[in-house]
Parts: sequence; C-alpha cells; structure tokens
Amino acid sequence: MTTPTTIQRVTDADDVRLAADLIARSFDHLDANHYLVPDPDRRLPVMRDFFHLLTAHAADGAGEVLLTADRSATAVWFDRTAEPSAPADYEQRLADLAGPHLHRFTELDELFDGNHPEEPHWHLAFLAVEPARWGQGLGSALMRQTHTRLDEQGLAAYLEATNPDNQRVYRRHGYAEMTPSAIRLTDGTPFYRMWRPPGATD
Repeated sequence: MTTPTTIQRVTDADDVRLAADLIARSFDHLDANHYLVPDPDRRLPVMRDFFHLLTAHAADGAGEVLLTADRSATAVWFDRTAEPSAPADYEQRLADLAGPHLHRFTELDELFDGNHPEEPHWHLAFLAVEPARWGQGLGSALMRQTHTRLDEQGLAAYLEATNPDNQRVYRRHGYAEMTPSAIRLTDGTPFYRMWRPPGATD
C-alpha cells in the first residue's frame, strides 16, 4: 500500500483549481453527476466549475482543502461549528455554470440543506482520489489527518456517502449511518448520511 509522505492544506488558486479538476474526474462515474448534467458532452466541464465554486469557498476560509504531495488525492471540508456561509454571488454563479440544469442543482442544495445535522461538526463535502490510485490508502490518510484534529478539539464529522462501497470505507473510519440514512434525488439517486463522533475508532 502506498501512503503519501505529505498532506498539505492549500489556498493557492492553482492548487484549488487542481483539486476541483481532480474531484470532477474521480466523480464522473457517479449517478448523481449523471442526474445533475444528463448531457455527457457537458457533464465534466459543468461539474468541474461546480466543484471549483465550492472548493474555492472552502479554501477561502469556510473550511479547508487538503492535497496529497503528489496531487493525486484531495479532501474538501467545511466548518459547520458556526453558521455556514455561501460563496459570494452563489445563486448567480450557480445559474451561470448550470445553465438549463439549474433546477437539478437547486434540488441537490435543498436536499442537502434540509437534511444537514444541526450539531456543530466539520462536513467532509468531497473526498477524491485519482481513479488509477484507488485502493492505495490515500483517502484514508486524508481523513485521518483531519479526524486527528477534530478528535483533539472534541468535534464530530459528517458526510453524505454516494454508495454502499463508500459506506463500508467510511465505517472503518468511525462513521455510522444516521436516521434516516438515505436521502434521494427525484430520480431516486441516494446519498447516505453518516456521522462520526469525536474519538471514534479510525
């Protein structure tokens, strides 16, 4: 198993863009992405812009963006210990990038916002690894770095898993399904809400 020697918290615009591109590529197979942008020719560029909008907001102070030293894996977290903020001009920027698919992105936002836990926590919004590097422990290393800090601060973590395989990975890091667990888009695509209390086995 290959583990990264260095994990960096990034704010540089080029690294933030790289992280967003990585998320878009590694998430391109997901049912949610196919629902949000049904047109396969438009899907990747639209999702790349969407992920960049949120990743840049995290890097600007709403959370943190982590990259492995070899730039093959990234984690995007949002600080939900206080009232969350939205990116500047979010509604207009979302409309500009989503185009005719705006209603689908709005539905996703409403689904997530309406089912987000209120207890203070950090939200793991995106965990992405280059497809060629899956199974090498990079995502686990990224999670452990933030979990260590959260455990020291007595803070919980939350995420929405995209499928049962991911759920199994997250369970190994101390996450458990919430009630209700599955929340669904209009077409039935599920997300699984998971919660990690501080000090959980990682």
